[in-house]
Amino acid sequence: MSPPKDALKKDRNSDIVSSVKDMEMPQETSLRPAVLEEFIGQTGLRENLRVFIQSARTRKEAMDHVLFYGPPGLGKTTLAHIVARELGVGFRATSGPVILKSGDLAALLTNLQPYDVLFIDEIHRLSPAVEEILYPAMEDGKLDLIIGEGPAARSIQIELVPFTLIGATTRSGLLTNPLRDRFGIPLRLEFYGPEELKTIVARTARILDMEITDDGALEIARRSRGTPRIAGRLTRRVRDFALALQSAAIDTGLVDMALTRLDVDKSGLDSMDRRYLRCIAENYGGGPVGVETLSAALSEHRDMIEDVIERLMAVTDSWSVRSEPGAPL
Repeated sequence: MSPPKDALKKDRNSDIVSSVKDMEMPQETSLRPAVLEEFIGQTGLRENLRVFIQSARTRKEAMDHVLFYGPPGLGKTTLAHIVARELGVGFRATSGPVILKSGDLAALLTNLQPYDVLFIDEIHRLSPAVEEILYPAMEDGKLDLIIGEGPAARSIQIELVPFTLIGATTRSGLLTNPLRDRFGIPLRLEFYGPEELKTIVARTARILDMEITDDGALEIARRSRGTPRIAGRLTRRVRDFALALQSAAIDTGLVDMALTRLDVDKSGLDSMDRRYLRCIAENYGGGPVGVETLSAALSEHRDMIEDVIERLMAVTDSWSVRSEPGAPL
């Protein structure tokens, strides 16, 4: 006996809402700051966000829609969670690629409670049909849907409760102008400096119940390419070496040994990064060379070249790279 349609819809909606949560490791979630006071770095953005949150709470209205954009791993998802927590409202998360049709988006929007936060990661990957449904929802708080097909088709309009949409993207250039313009609060996240990352590493080590020296924390920070996510990952891996070697504390020597074993050099470059640079230097005379050419030469997807390598390596002091029209060494 097949399950009822309502049950299938419920399962589908749960899949859409939980898609982002399922991708988060429990340990990563526990290491994240829970409130703005705990969030390190992005000082100007953080203070402005505090003003917008306080204003919404004072007015007892939904906060305006927010767009977080910038390179991966800088805290966009974390900030979305913090906004909902600071507002004292519900939080529902999904990602652009899993919202396949307008009905999926309608199910999300109609299940929100007043003033809830709906977080859509990779919002640049929404399909045009879904985007069209989102415009009036963001601007007028209404959902325009077509029910049925052919001559029997009819248009219905659903009033939505006030809500805050938070979109996150690493590719803001791929957002359409109509969608971008509907975000009243666009906020760009920047790469972190070594001292900020050092503080993040020390905090992570404290949560993991590991002692770390200042120099050890700074060494991890210097190899993290300006990115908290990388800093957290490297700290956890160095912790593994510390436990295996029964080391009392994480110091510079242990960090250097562990990260060398992991093939992360003093600039924070890994084997893939060095392969990328070697390709430009040896095959293209140091560049410039286009992304598509590099993608073919390295047998890597264009997105990998742009997001994971070029954007992250842009903060490495030793090198200078560009996405378009070519990447010089």
